[in-house]
Amino acid sequence: MTNIFFANAGWLLIMFRNKLSTNAHTMKKIIQLITLTSLGIFAATLTGCNTMSNTPKGNITKADFGTTPDGKAVELYTLANSHGMTATIMTYGGIVTSLKTPDKNGKFGDVVLGYDNLDGYIKSTPYFGALIGRYGNRIAFGKFSLDGQTYTLATNNGVNSLHGGLKGFDKQVWTAQPLPTVNGPALILTYVSRDGEEGYPGNLFVTAVYMVTEDNALRVDFTATTDKDTVCNLTHHSYFNLRGSGDVLGHVVTINADKFTPVDSGLIPTGELYPVAGTPFDFRTPTTIGARINNTNDLQIKLGNGYDHNWVLNKSGNELSFAARVYEPTTGRTLEVWSTEPATQFYSGNFLDGTLTGKGGWTYQFRNGFCFEPQHYPDAPNHPAFPTTELKPGETYKNTIIYKFSVE
Repeated sequence: MTNIFFANAGWLLIMFRNKLSTNAHTMKKIIQLITLTSLGIFAATLTGCNTMSNTPKGNITKADFGTTPDGKAVELYTLANSHGMTATIMTYGGIVTSLKTPDKNGKFGDVVLGYDNLDGYIKSTPYFGALIGRYGNRIAFGKFSLDGQTYTLATNNGVNSLHGGLKGFDKQVWTAQPLPTVNGPALILTYVSRDGEEGYPGNLFVTAVYMVTEDNALRVDFTATTDKDTVCNLTHHSYFNLRGSGDVLGHVVTINADKFTPVDSGLIPTGELYPVAGTPFDFRTPTTIGARINNTNDLQIKLGNGYDHNWVLNKSGNELSFAARVYEPTTGRTLEVWSTEPATQFYSGNFLDGTLTGKGGWTYQFRNGFCFEPQHYPDAPNHPAFPTTELKPGETYKNTIIYKFSVE
């Protein structure tokens, strides 16, 4: 039954939008049922039950957040668990604008970079907090071949296509439906990427579910279906700073990976897999970000101007598993990253250069934030030896990312 829900989710969303547009309540219930049944999440609001075991946890609030230049209203949702952790998400780009977690003294602070208003995100943003698609990371020269046909994508990173092109998922207004669940407050975001958008083939029906869980995690569950052979690689792009200010060089990182994918001068993978042993990319034991980041004797460090690479996680299959851990000594905050993806991009904020002023007047300087973006490999459509990112009709793309917070 779950597979049937998954395979038909996109089509059902379109059908109900087109044919039952006057019955918004019915449409919302169908979206909830499809999405949460597929993800194995129990929504108390769908059952009408009100027993203690089925009581929704936390709460959800909604606010207006302005209008895009083309007149689309943007909404802001805040998900809060019963312990006080909150995630604020807007419908433009599915962007996490704020993520507040406690430090070792119980003081809550915002641990993600961003802006105080919508205009900041629209005018200039390096993907702060956004949902990324259709293809996270880079595709060389904005081209790939599929089923004997070459597709030309929008290029927005020199000659390459980055994070979906000129107007990727981070710049679209998603349809939102808040939903209390017994696991924590959730926000269901849906978007239909039309055939040919940014050069990609097929209509892609995408759902992203954010949830703030009772164990202080921000969970993101992606599903996607298509009506034509295509490629799909979705991820999340929050810039974290567990201290809440300054650079991130003192953050202590562990990455569950023995190998990484080296890049060329355009940050495109060469197709090789390098061992991390004996290099600045070895985070198998806890190491500060700043310990080896300026080792310009290492060609890969020079090419990335620091860390901006894809680590190949020690795993097989698509099970949810540990990817990385970050500890910030001053606040005691710890972030664990869990994922179903085969790899993760670790980025040390090397392109932040003091030209962007964000929340609270903080001017974001070089390496003021870091990203962990669980993903398939960059440029995989052009490297047959890499895990495939092809998605065909009747199949369902699934991707779960968990950012779990604690203190020590």
